[in-house]
Amino acid sequence: MITGNLAIVLGGGRGSRLYPLTKERCKPAVPLGGKYRLIDIPISNCINSGLRNIYIVSQFQSASLNQHIARAYNMDVFSSGFVSVLAASQTDTGMEDWFQGTADAVRKCLGVMNAQRYKRVVILSGDQLYKMNYQDLLRTHLTQNADITISVLPVTRDKVDGFGIMKADEKQRITDFVEKPKDPEVVERFRVDGDPDAPDGDGEGKNWLASMGIYVFETEVLLDALADKSKVDFGKDIIPGSLGKYKAVSHKFSGYWEDIGTISGFFEANILLGAKEPVFDFFGGEQERIYTKQRFLAASRFMGARVSESVISDGCLIDEGTEIRNSVIGIRSTIGKNALIEQAIVMGADSSERYGMRDFSKTPGVCSDVVIKRAILDKNVRIGRGSKIINKEGAMEKDGVGYYIREGVVVIPKNTEIPPGTVI
Repeated sequence: MITGNLAIVLGGGRGSRLYPLTKERCKPAVPLGGKYRLIDIPISNCINSGLRNIYIVSQFQSASLNQHIARAYNMDVFSSGFVSVLAASQTDTGMEDWFQGTADAVRKCLGVMNAQRYKRVVILSGDQLYKMNYQDLLRTHLTQNADITISVLPVTRDKVDGFGIMKADEKQRITDFVEKPKDPEVVERFRVDGDPDAPDGDGEGKNWLASMGIYVFETEVLLDALADKSKVDFGKDIIPGSLGKYKAVSHKFSGYWEDIGTISGFFEANILLGAKEPVFDFFGGEQERIYTKQRFLAASRFMGARVSESVISDGCLIDEGTEIRNSVIGIRSTIGKNALIEQAIVMGADSSERYGMRDFSKTPGVCSDVVIKRAILDKNVRIGRGSKIINKEGAMEKDGVGYYIREGVVVIPKNTEIPPGTVI
């Protein structure tokens, strides 16, 4: 029996652009906003949109993701809904069985998914920050009687080379598509009028329609499009090759959307969460809440710290004299006296066990008299007393002992201990 819609979330490959945050976990499992994971965004959007049959396709380091999904998303036993992770597997034919691209990942998992049971398939990315009701996207798909619908976002010229760019006619039908164009002549050929539906001034200069990597396929069309095994990627192969064969239409999205698949994008998106009026807000009504694993942690405690434009998660202990500005402090974080944390992401700890505020010899966290600026501290990191994580050389890219600098942001990998007095 054919019924309903299937959602597939693509977890990506090695996540090299987010390294070292992906050193011990896959990209969808990277912590976000103090208490969430990247994967919580598309899953929550699905649940809020009434899509309850969800597969997550991942290839590398999926143990942490599996654990999170198993503990966070247990659907009602009286429904057929599910959230399930599918990881790449090899057979005796060799390395070619690893996913070669986004389309290849879906192709190799379709059999396990029993995709033929569903009328259509919604394909999503696992490294984007946004809120969307996918029913709006499906409504466009059905109203236009489309075979393929692509969610698009108007962007400015400087962002064109990072997206698939398209042109559509007055009926929203996509007439041309190019993946990440570099040639100025090609880019100019895809220029369109500014977004007339944007709020005053917001559409200025946004003269290109960018694919958000969010697709709806009629299942029969998807199976047919994936039949050619030489086509391994949706943006490079499937979409351009489908325009003359199937009816592909665009669905314009006008809300906040950010690609957080790079260190700089991830860092800036997190820092903005603490703003007075954040562009993305985890607060929301019943139809736009973001779900995650319930941990039943105690409320955070402050011993005289000063906090401004920051997010402080559950289970934290912050000592007197410490100042936190424009930062995200993750679950179970311990921060000692007289520390300064500015424009930083402290992801917290996996264990609630503490050994006292005066003895940091065993406790992950930030010791007393530490200065941290424009940095990311992964889970279970311990920063010794008097250390300064400030990118003292102003480097954009550098690898050092116990740290990496990516796009000017210092990243301390998971489980790292920085000795007292260290200056980075």
